[in-house]
Amino acid sequence: MAIHTPLLRLLPLLLMLLPSPLRDYLSPPRHEPGGHGQLEARHPIIIFPGFSCSNLEARLTDDYTPSLPHCGALKGKGWFPLSTNPWDLVDHDYIPCFEEQMSLVYDPVLNDYRNRPGVETRVPNFGSAYGFSIKIDGATEYCFIKLNKELEALGYRDGDTLFGAPYDIRHAPPLPGQPSEVYSDYFSRVKDLVQHASEKNGNKSVILVGHSFGGMIAQEFVNSTTQQWRNRFIKHMVLISPTPPTGLTEVVTNLASGPTVIILPKVSAIALRPMWRTFASSILSMPSPWVFGDKPLIITKHRNYTAYDYSDFLTALSFSNGLMPFMKRVLPKMMRIYAPMVPTTYLNGIGVQTPEQEVYMDGNFDVAPEHVYGDGDGSINLVSILAFANELHRQHLENNIYFNFIKIEHATHSGIIVSDDSLKIVIAEIVRANW
Repeated sequence: MAIHTPLLRLLPLLLMLLPSPLRDYLSPPRHEPGGHGQLEARHPIIIFPGFSCSNLEARLTDDYTPSLPHCGALKGKGWFPLSTNPWDLVDHDYIPCFEEQMSLVYDPVLNDYRNRPGVETRVPNFGSAYGFSIKIDGATEYCFIKLNKELEALGYRDGDTLFGAPYDIRHAPPLPGQPSEVYSDYFSRVKDLVQHASEKNGNKSVILVGHSFGGMIAQEFVNSTTQQWRNRFIKHMVLISPTPPTGLTEVVTNLASGPTVIILPKVSAIALRPMWRTFASSILSMPSPWVFGDKPLIITKHRNYTAYDYSDFLTALSFSNGLMPFMKRVLPKMMRIYAPMVPTTYLNGIGVQTPEQEVYMDGNFDVAPEHVYGDGDGSINLVSILAFANELHRQHLENNIYFNFIKIEHATHSGIIVSDDSLKIVIAEIVRANW
């Protein structure tokens, strides 16, 4: 739609009414085309990437017994990339080894997850905003790559004012008081990183920016700290399409038919399903009964399954082993939302076709379902987005803490930090968080 000339003449005056950081970002460039004015006072930023962006390295010890001879070829040879380049896995016929070495084991006594015997893992490049990698051909601007470039145009620099906190995608942050050896270590490292970033920048407080699963992890990290520590070190939290504890239909689809969030060339989601079901993260964020209610999520000819029927649903999937960790670790999360209690901006796309119900008419979970669509961001259902945002707003309002929820029409779950229109809104809110 064209902007009339009288309105264009008013734009400079309207810009002058904005606070200077936001005015600098939205103003026309003064120097090079497409450039942005640099922020004079920058609070350090720590990035928490989306689910498929973090990398994992492995090391095989003498305790490892491979199911195939060539899966043990790297035993005793130190650390090697396990989930960095999908094509390497295909080219070296390493897919069966990848599935085996990525799989976790749930310990019902400890109520925690661990690697298979003889497999050690670590997340490389912790601390760098570029410590992630894109694993989909042609998707060159995902995993914060484009957003980082925008931040650099504002004067941010990796390792100086811009940092990253990649994580092990297989694990899920626990509720306070629940065991998780992996997240105990990870949250400790993030806390050290926050304090390091603050000290390196004149003891300024830090802005946390998380997308998708990373947004959920950023919030869970903050909730693991004391309020006194948050008040000292956290300036603002920017949640971009965060995975909500209220859940999403896509999670039950992934359990039934294999993951859509791990894409390997020439490998079907069904083939990855046994590995996927060993992950703690695979059962996290299943649709919450108090949000999705009695509406069928899975529809078959003989039986429908709602958010109240997970015991029967997991049994129908021949995944009864998932019931105990679900009851102990996931169900309690569905019952209560813990707001981060720091100034927070929550951005999410809406107005995008999003799977709301999955139809397996013949009850065959080995085939892809037919989708019944509703509203959302393409991954997260609108009912869940609104329930999560409303509860965060209620808790923050009760405690007189800033909270702002921004709905972006037609912004997809992944595209929100890639599409120019939505990215500009995201960057403007990060700039605003520097006030």
